[in-house]
Amino acid sequence: MKLRFSSHLQQLLSAAACAFLLADAARAQSDAILIMQDNSQRPTKVYGMTPTGTSLEIGTPDGTGRLGLQVAQIKEVRMAPPAEMGQALAAYYAKDYAKALPLFKSVADKFRGMPAAWAQQASGMLVDIDLALNDAAKADADYAAFAKAYPVGGGAQADVLAARIAASKKNFDVAKQKLAPITEAALKEKTIAPANALAFSQAFLVSGQVKESEGNLAGALEDYLRTVTLFYHDRAAVTVAQERADALRKQHPEIAIP
Repeated sequence: MKLRFSSHLQQLLSAAACAFLLADAARAQSDAILIMQDNSQRPTKVYGMTPTGTSLEIGTPDGTGRLGLQVAQIKEVRMAPPAEMGQALAAYYAKDYAKALPLFKSVADKFRGMPAAWAQQASGMLVDIDLALNDAAKADADYAAFAKAYPVGGGAQADVLAARIAASKKNFDVAKQKLAPITEAALKEKTIAPANALAFSQAFLVSGQVKESEGNLAGALEDYLRTVTLFYHDRAAVTVAQERADALRKQHPEIAIP
């Protein structure tokens, strides 16, 4: 027995099949999920930020082209970091700054301004490396680029970077003013929001460095260990904090945490 369908029904079925295939093709070409400001989710292919730094370049719904989407419409981009990010961090942990710097820069240049934690971290790490290399002018420039790209979302991390730069210039009062609201807020948090996780890790590391520079070794050790044990979300910060804590304990075994 053969089933016969009306031409209208056949057209509907054909259209539905085409729509399903197009949607399936689009999903197959997606590497990210955009969380829009209205909390809707949009799977897509992300190519990077547009030259203006205000739009995200994404794939068209049919997967055949590209279009720009204003970052202001996007709350968050959920996307795995590129391989260069992992390579950059590995080089940073090994203190191979000459290798880490261009890798972080390649990620930052492509994704700076995109609302994703790793993209924001890549831009921030440029400042860290600049300071490690004692290049104050470059640190100022990279910080300005970071603050411009993340005028709102940069929030706490922008203040931590500003504190780092101030501390490198021995402006410890400025550094402490930037850090105090962040560390105070962190100690009151019961559940750390993803948006603040990296900043909290970095804030206690920098606070420890400031206190160590001022001779407050017990306070410095306490802050380093806070990064290591409580606010361990930024592995780069944890690595440095652990090194500083170990060095302090070795050089001053009498130190007791208050």
